[in-house]
Amino acid sequence: MSRTSRPNAADLLPPSARPAPRPSRGDGWNALADIEVFVFAVEAELEAMDRERVGVHRRGRKPDLALRRRLIGLIWTLTFGGLQWRVAGWLSGVPFTTLHSSFARWTRLGLWRRLGRRLALDWRLACGDEVLPSAVVADSRSLRSAPTAWVRGIDGGKLVKGVKLFVVCDKHGSLLDLDLQPANTDDRAGTLPMLPRLAALGFQGDLLGDSGFRGAPFAAAALEHDIHVAVSPGGTRDGRFLPNGIRWVVERLFAWLSRYRRLNIVYDRAADLFAGHIWIAMASIISRRLVAQTQAEQSV
Repeated sequence: MSRTSRPNAADLLPPSARPAPRPSRGDGWNALADIEVFVFAVEAELEAMDRERVGVHRRGRKPDLALRRRLIGLIWTLTFGGLQWRVAGWLSGVPFTTLHSSFARWTRLGLWRRLGRRLALDWRLACGDEVLPSAVVADSRSLRSAPTAWVRGIDGGKLVKGVKLFVVCDKHGSLLDLDLQPANTDDRAGTLPMLPRLAALGFQGDLLGDSGFRGAPFAAAALEHDIHVAVSPGGTRDGRFLPNGIRWVVERLFAWLSRYRRLNIVYDRAADLFAGHIWIAMASIISRRLVAQTQAEQSV
């Protein structure tokens, strides 16, 4: 291809004017097919935030759409492949400061959380459910962290030195909220900050958890937000997992997240940056589901 035949940034259509991507997937999971779907979803969310005037908007010329698409794709690759920021910048030719500052700015504006939560609610509607669930599942997972991470603790039960990830999901395994604490944090103490955020989302119902959520003080704190705690055993004495009702979906959520190598060991120096990677992984998973269902409906 000659230099004159390359597309210019001004020739690219805005996200709302472009058709949704159609990833070519085989019988297995094709990770690279998710990039275009994820880029399309992020650009549409950025366009919605611009219409709503969310965050600080810079004056001057409009952003380079071609560069923005490239940055979004690189950020997804960093989350999935676990590359270092400087290595990714060197391989792509994008300056490290441009790549990381864009990710940090979008994280500060709440782009990843907003996109992941909106897609989770959209997937509920696509499955024929109500927008808000009547029951959610809470659990935690201990992650190893590097010495450069913002905080470290020791999980004595699992012998993990690092960070504990607390999540709340619905029956489909879609992430609704998360919190990050040192690995020695109790499940009830780590889930407590998420209760007012769930109430602000409009949730009123049952919170399902294992025996780590047993206790009258935690149940009383949840009841103040019209959330009822339901505790059931999480395993046997020899450590085998017991699937109980819909509570097993949170374990499947952790398995989905473990596919993204950036989420297995914590290197980020701030909690919100690592949380941004988690929301990116969740947005990629659900956006792929929505596009696949749309294509299946159109083919019928």
